[in-house]
Parts: sequence; structure tokens; C-alpha cells
Amino acid sequence: MYPDQNQNQPEYSIDYLNEIAPQPQKKGMGNRMFFLIIGIGVILAAIVGILTLFNGANGPTQKMQTLAARLTTLQDIADKAQKNIKSGPLRNTNSNLSITLTNTNRDIVDPLSKNGVDVKKIDKNITTKENGDALRSTLEDARLNAVFDRTYAREMNYQLETLTALMKEIYGSTGSESLKTFLDTTNKNLTPIKKELATFNSATE
Repeated sequence: MYPDQNQNQPEYSIDYLNEIAPQPQKKGMGNRMFFLIIGIGVILAAIVGILTLFNGANGPTQKMQTLAARLTTLQDIADKAQKNIKSGPLRNTNSNLSITLTNTNRDIVDPLSKNGVDVKKIDKNITTKENGDALRSTLEDARLNAVFDRTYAREMNYQLETLTALMKEIYGSTGSESLKTFLDTTNKNLTPIKKELATFNSATE
């Protein structure tokens, strides 16, 4: 009679055996997760592309709003500066500037409207940034220190140069013919005024 062969073999619990047993792999889960992530990425990219296309279809909206806000501010500053200018030639230059900016702010409405920008609904962040408070403060200090004319000519020339640079950026990034015509006309109108401001020297007056 042979001894029971199972007497010396250790006993294992069912739980232990289940733990060491190879787990069946969930086929396809890894692949499905990979393709899900890829799919979400493609959808997001498409949404971004559509939004970019939509915003860019009518031109550089943010820059156009900045241009409109800046023109309005410069007109207000030019109008209010007239009474503080002592130099006759500079008063004449500034008067021309005020008229030019007034006409420009009138003429900009239609081309911007055709490109999806309402000049009466400019983003508040842009209007705040372009409110001209820093320039007004500089001019007020100049007035108090009796150097208004020279300071005004220098600062406004700088403002018009930055305005021209912005218009060139918009011109190069828009396909709107009406907007390009407006920008070209405005640049031509401002060029002689910029030259007069740049060459002004209150010491000779």
C-alpha cells in the first residue's frame, strides 16, 4: 500500500491561487484609450482651427479694435491740447491733426464694420489700454513746467509713428480692399503732419 502522495504537499487557499494565476488581459482597452485620446486631440485641433479661421476671415480683429480706440483717444487729446499750445505754427499743425483725426474716425466706421468690428463695441480691455492716461499725465506735467509745446510735438509725433506702424501691420494681414484703401488714405493724410511735428522746435519760435 503506497503512502498518500498528498500528505506532504502544502495547502493553498483559493484566494492565493487566484492572486498568482495569470490575469486575463482586457484586449483592446489600451488601443481604445489611445484612439480616444487621438480623437479628442483631433477634435480640439479642428475647433481651434475653425475659430481661428472665423476670427481671421475678416482680418485682425484685435488690431482693428486697437486702431479704432487709439484714433478716438488721439483725437480727444489733440482737441483738448489746442488751448495749451502757444506756438502759432504748432497750433496750425495741431488744428490740421484734429481735423484729420475727426475725419478718420468718421471714415473708419464702414471698413471696420465690413470686417466685423463695431467701433461702438470695442473690447473693454482694449479701450482701457488705449485710454491715453499716461500721455495726458505727461502733457499735464509739461504744461505745469512751461514746456508744453515741445513736449506735445514730441509725444504726438511718437504716437502717430506707432499708429502708422499698427496700420501697416493691419494692411499686411487683411484682404479687405475697403480697409486697405482706408489705411492707405489715412497714412497719406498723417504723413505731412508727422513731418511738421518731428521738425518742430519751440526754441526758435
